[in-house]
Amino acid sequence: MTRRESREQAFILIFEQIFHPDSSVGEILEAAGISDDVQYPDAFAVSLAEKAAKEREKTDDVIQRFAKGWKLNRLSRVCLAVLRLAICEILFFDDIPRGVSINEAVELAKKYATPEDAAYINGVLGAFLRSLNA
Repeated sequence: MTRRESREQAFILIFEQIFHPDSSVGEILEAAGISDDVQYPDAFAVSLAEKAAKEREKTDDVIQRFAKGWKLNRLSRVCLAVLRLAICEILFFDDIPRGVSINEAVELAKKYATPEDAAYINGVLGAFLRSLNA
């Protein structure tokens, strides 16, 4: 499984957790295991999804700070999941270049959302990155 595929699997887990906030990543995986057509995520995907769940409060604080004029509950669930994934990578996975995290987030948004959502995510993450570099 490539890193891109792993990120997509992590995104799906994070997205699913939005609908089941009291469920752990393991519980979501267990429930998904009932279906024969689900590809089990690799260790990187599970690690990323678990870290995003554990650090949800921190990542959501970043989203609130840089999503100017938008409350978390007004963001689409896809945007929220993509932003949580990318911000988690940027904050807690030092071995991943920040630009890669942003690019991959934009690509996920293009696949699962709209071009406008992808541009919005790029803007939020760009502003966040500039604040870190300042």
